[in-house]
Amino acid sequence: MFPALRSVHRNLIALGLAGVLAVPLVLASPASAAAPPGLSARVPRPSTATGANVANPVVTGPIASTTPVGDPAHGYPFLATDVDLKAAGYVEQEFFISGTATSYATRGTDTAIAVSTGNPYSTRIVVRRPVSARTFNGVVIAEWYNVSNQWDQEVDWFQSHEHLMREGYAWVGVSAQRAGVHSTTGLKAWSPQRYGALDVTAGGTINDDSLSYDIFSQALKAVRGPAGTDPLGELPPPRYVIATGHSQSAGRLANYYNGVQPLANVLDAVVLHGGGGVLRTDLAAPVFRINSEGDVSSGILSAAARAQGDSAVLTSWEVAGASHGDWKLIRDYGPLRKRDIGTYPGGYPGEPQTCTLPSLSRIPQHMVQNAVYDHTVAWVAYGVRPPAAPKIRMTDTTPPAIARDGLGIALGGIRLAQQEAPLRVNSGTNTGPGFCFLDGSSVPLTDARLAELYPTVRSYVDKVVATTLADVEAGYIPRSFTRDPAWYSGIRDVIGEYVAAGRISESVASALEDRLQHAERAGLAGDAPPAIAHLRQLAERADGRIGDDAARAGILRVTHALIALLTEARETEHTGR
Repeated sequence: MFPALRSVHRNLIALGLAGVLAVPLVLASPASAAAPPGLSARVPRPSTATGANVANPVVTGPIASTTPVGDPAHGYPFLATDVDLKAAGYVEQEFFISGTATSYATRGTDTAIAVSTGNPYSTRIVVRRPVSARTFNGVVIAEWYNVSNQWDQEVDWFQSHEHLMREGYAWVGVSAQRAGVHSTTGLKAWSPQRYGALDVTAGGTINDDSLSYDIFSQALKAVRGPAGTDPLGELPPPRYVIATGHSQSAGRLANYYNGVQPLANVLDAVVLHGGGGVLRTDLAAPVFRINSEGDVSSGILSAAARAQGDSAVLTSWEVAGASHGDWKLIRDYGPLRKRDIGTYPGGYPGEPQTCTLPSLSRIPQHMVQNAVYDHTVAWVAYGVRPPAAPKIRMTDTTPPAIARDGLGIALGGIRLAQQEAPLRVNSGTNTGPGFCFLDGSSVPLTDARLAELYPTVRSYVDKVVATTLADVEAGYIPRSFTRDPAWYSGIRDVIGEYVAAGRISESVASALEDRLQHAERAGLAGDAPPAIAHLRQLAERADGRIGDDAARAGILRVTHALIALLTEARETEHTGR
């Protein structure tokens, strides 16, 4: 029924599973599933998440767009993606779901108590999925929309959509909370014609989001086993459904896991990103918690939750230098927010900086999050536990204080190359108005400090390669890491910073950008040889046309580091190491 996760098997080998799961993770029917060596010819486990006690909602759609995306009449899905889905073999569709929901009271790790039943609701789900069943990996990532801004925001899609599409996941966003639907910036106000009939408050009688849990369950039920219209269209029923949520959504999902999952049993696993409270450990569905340095330092991840050790159903990772809201999130989300809300988020390039330090960590935590999803699939499919990871070091817990080196860089935790071979001091902390405390900071190192740290380009390259390959071997990032656009946008950002400072000319930058675009197209497609060739040409142009020694070295460092990573990854693929 399902093909292999085409490169997930390579990722899983690199994710610490060499010798345990060394062939494609096949999410197929038992009769056709390949048997991974080391797992005694076992086939993927069948899901036990039946959702038998969850009502099937009425599904309507897909809802047609009545205006082009961006039209002021808003006849299209709110925050409709600007990703080229067609090129990836994907489609975006919006559906309305309706029915009657139970209001639940949740408390700590106790099972939830039903307060009332039969409450009418109507809301929406957004589906981004493969068009062809041949490319569907059999896994749905169901995201609980974040509504901290008083509108729906799909943080985890923004962070991991490139990986999810490359591996054949389907993604479903669920509008479960009052703020996302009913606030003055919510769906109903944004487009009364499209969303006017939506209601998650039982006609204004229940405004505490106590219906959100059963609404979420019913949305998952519609995806797992629809009674009528299938939101996944021509795709076969998913083998596994994994819930995900960031920040306040992680908190809601933690409550859901503790209180409602024991009653609903409609999901296979949960990924909590940036928060989530203390969790019970007596349920079958596993939980993977990923937190940034900023989540630890701000207390978003509570001391009690952080103190929970890994167990048979809980794995927790922490990423040093990363922030709650980061550079990738704001860069990807910003244009859509400008289009549909009218303003860019704080820290977006070109917008006034309001925080004490330059905001938004550049640590690409999303690479780690990509690995988290693949590990979670292996966990539910084959019972293969994710690898453990070190915690970020602390000097105090009340209030939380991070241990730092002489540059101010956090110690401990999962350490990506951007942390171990720093060009900037990236941190999860910052001060200032609004969300500054969540956005972290990123302060460039001076030319003198960079020259001291990296007396040669090679010294920087060697450290990046060693750190990245160690992260791959440990299982903290996928083996397909070279196909992540962050490597290319990182080079582009360095070029742009030197242009803005007047240290390289626009004409030189244009020549470099030309080669970078060609390299990026090849690299993201997984075609390393031309990507390497174009990057070498970029390096030659930088070496021959930039008179500023420090600027030239800055561009050569990041360019030669990516050349080395692409070369190493290609050699590894050919040798099977």
